[in-house]
Amino acid sequence: MFRFDQLIRRDMIIRDVKQRHPETIPIFEQFRYRPSCDDCDIETVARKNGLNSLDVVEALNQAAFRPKADTENASSQ
Repeated sequence: MFRFDQLIRRDMIIRDVKQRHPETIPIFEQFRYRPSCDDCDIETVARKNGLNSLDVVEALNQAAFRPKADTENASSQ
């Protein structure tokens, strides 16, 4: 279970998000965030790439806080 104060927000620095939640790296790659943008915040890079920052943040939070029990139960069946 996560706390709301731990959620990824659009004003967070990309490098910090990647370090705290490595499972978000494929999401950043899917949205074509380049490593040179790691020192920028999520919203700025989304805007520059023509993306909706709320969609990006939602995808990142789903990757970071997806219930791990679901994958464990699926593999044991």
